[in-house]
Amino acid sequence: MSPELISILVLVVVFVIATTRSVNMGALAFAAAFGVGTLVADLDADGIFAGFPGDLFVVLVGVTYLFAIARANGTTDWLVHAAVRLVRGRVALIPWVMFALTGALTAIGAVSPAAVAIVAPIALSFATRYSISPLLMGTMVVHGAQAGGFSPISIYGSIVNGIVERENLPGSEVGLFLASLVANLLIAAVLFALLGGRKLWARGAVTPEDGGVLGKGGTEPTGSVPGTGAGTGHPGADTGTGTGVGTGGTAPAAVAVRPDQETGGTEGTGVLLTPARIATLVALVALVVAVLGFDLDAGLTAVTLAVVLSTAWPDDSRRAVGEIAWSTVLLICGVLTYVGVLEEMGTITWAGEGVGGIGVPLLAAVLLCYIGAIVSAFASSVGIMGALIPLAVPFLAQGEIGAVGMIAALAVSATVVDVSPFSTNGALVLAAAPDVDRDRFFRQLMIYGGIVAAAVPALAWLVLVVPGFG
Repeated sequence: MSPELISILVLVVVFVIATTRSVNMGALAFAAAFGVGTLVADLDADGIFAGFPGDLFVVLVGVTYLFAIARANGTTDWLVHAAVRLVRGRVALIPWVMFALTGALTAIGAVSPAAVAIVAPIALSFATRYSISPLLMGTMVVHGAQAGGFSPISIYGSIVNGIVERENLPGSEVGLFLASLVANLLIAAVLFALLGGRKLWARGAVTPEDGGVLGKGGTEPTGSVPGTGAGTGHPGADTGTGTGVGTGGTAPAAVAVRPDQETGGTEGTGVLLTPARIATLVALVALVVAVLGFDLDAGLTAVTLAVVLSTAWPDDSRRAVGEIAWSTVLLICGVLTYVGVLEEMGTITWAGEGVGGIGVPLLAAVLLCYIGAIVSAFASSVGIMGALIPLAVPFLAQGEIGAVGMIAALAVSATVVDVSPFSTNGALVLAAAPDVDRDRFFRQLMIYGGIVAAAVPALAWLVLVVPGFG
């Protein structure tokens, strides 16, 4: 048995054990990286740790630390109130606002994980307050980021278009952008319909002070992914069980008034802007400006800002370190370290070359789309495209496959799966969700990511490759 095949089988075993024994998958993956790296790939400790995602570790810790402080001092409450007022109380519009916001950020040049790191904590805090499915809100943020991710001036778009030019392939910058935009927009529309969007429309307008109350009382199902066997109502009120679409839960009857809230007559309760909240808002704006305007690292910037806030207001920040999503950090870093071992020993290249050698161009094209989707769910989306596009050159040169359609199909297949909890974007969504059962939310993201990885590459191939565009 080849070393590459052994490494893939070990990954399957890691998934099985983590699923059936409830062991943290990251810890299992670290052990697998040590075993396979040492015994099969003949790597030393430095070679194994070469795959450790140090930058992602700092991003996950820094962003969750900063937003834990924002939750502790009530800044996220203020942001939620402001968002509801912005859409005139139509809670159903908020997921689309978050979709558009992350899409705009990536379209103008933000790296996708940076945009998600900025928007996801606010979006998911809003979801908790107003009994919106966290799965709906989280996936809308990620798909929004990918919708704008291939504009001609974006990071992803510039990289892929550069690869196409370097390989002397025909390309279409606008076609690539529109393919990703339309694909993610359609997926978002389906998610909105399945995960409680229609119920949100039926709810009508609320006031910022409702805090998830339906206005006149009653229940509100928020739905779930078909087959996940769980609704995703407000934490503590969820009653969805079984298979199929979740049954949702009962919205909370009231929200406790914090000491730093004021009463506003007929307007109900409002959230005051205290000095700590003003400073936190300034810190969040500084994070956006530093990352998007000066290209500073999101994780290091977030940690620095969190430390400044903690120093100035230690009482608000005392519990923030404990609220960092450490289990998620372990899970993601462990799995990506093992994927790094796979890359170091050539497993991914081995799989791609095996597919590229198939003599049937259309079959090779759909298999490359699937490899791009599956590997990208655990590794760099742009990195895998950079590896797969050159592998497609031989059969693209035959003229039987349109290069423009093939590149677009690879781009869509390799990025829509970033909702996976093992990808950077999915990990940020998982870490940013407050007051949820993380194990359950992790399973929902994993199942949804699996559905996307199974369905979208075939659809992208059928729509973009088979007609022979380009």
